[in-house]
Amino acid sequence: MRKAVLVTGASSGVGLALCKRLLEEDHELHLCLACRNRSKAEAVRAALLASHPLAEVSIVQVDVSDLQSVFRASQELRQRFQRLDYVYLNAGIMPNPQLNIKALFSGLFSRKVIHMFSTAEGLLTQEDQITADGLQEVFETNVFGHFILIQELAPLLCHSDSPSQLIWTSSRNARKSNFCLEDIQHSRGQEPYSSSKYAVDLLSVAVNRNFNSRGLYSSVVCPGTMVTNMTCGILPPFVWTLLMPIIWLLRFFANAFTLTPYNGTEALVWLFHQKPESLNPLTKYLSATTGFGSNYVMTQKMDLDEDTAENFYQIC
Repeated sequence: MRKAVLVTGASSGVGLALCKRLLEEDHELHLCLACRNRSKAEAVRAALLASHPLAEVSIVQVDVSDLQSVFRASQELRQRFQRLDYVYLNAGIMPNPQLNIKALFSGLFSRKVIHMFSTAEGLLTQEDQITADGLQEVFETNVFGHFILIQELAPLLCHSDSPSQLIWTSSRNARKSNFCLEDIQHSRGQEPYSSSKYAVDLLSVAVNRNFNSRGLYSSVVCPGTMVTNMTCGILPPFVWTLLMPIIWLLRFFANAFTLTPYNGTEALVWLFHQKPESLNPLTKYLSATTGFGSNYVMTQKMDLDEDTAENFYQIC
């Protein structure tokens, strides 16, 4: 029986690279592309089938920043599938990222310079906005839309005979200092991306507490620092050209510079082969790349406690 895998944000970046790599691992998967733009999804589907004709590749149109779209997609998926073995919650945004010049220059002359570049901690601020649902756009896209999606898909995910797995795309930039239970949408702050990724970590832990007994397990990964559509807009193209030699050099000192979406999917693909019940729910799995370009997976204990995770889950 084919394994069924759902990937959100599958038409570009990490999501697209993940789909290609998953089909290399198992060319008979049923891979469902959950994308906002249907025409892009159709083009990706055609390319994947051309390379892997034995696979089954389908599409569901969903915009996780629109709750009505999430409900419609969930209903469609419940009608089409009896179960989902893996759900990669990968779609996300970092709107209008702005470089904090003051933090950049102060960090350049500190001992934390490599850490700063590999995590972007303190370097980026974003201008958030309100969606049609009345929620902060980053929170709804990166966190709440996915939360509603898994709640709606629970009948496809909870099976005692064989476990299903949720795999969230988090970040090394998920900082406890940027998250507050009294402002879970980060409406009063300037780092909604970091806050949303910390919220993802909390939700993953809470899902394990609430759903492991029903056969559903959750993990979080960080794909590392890459050049994608999300990051290209932070700096002008000529600046990226100037920075790339420095970034290549930094890879010998910091393994977080995966640089390409293909490399960034290392931890996501690794989890595809693991028994989810054997994984530590408080561990984040990190894609890493050596200075010579070899990919591997690292682990990191998440900076959170289970009571906070449960409280956040109840608030959502």
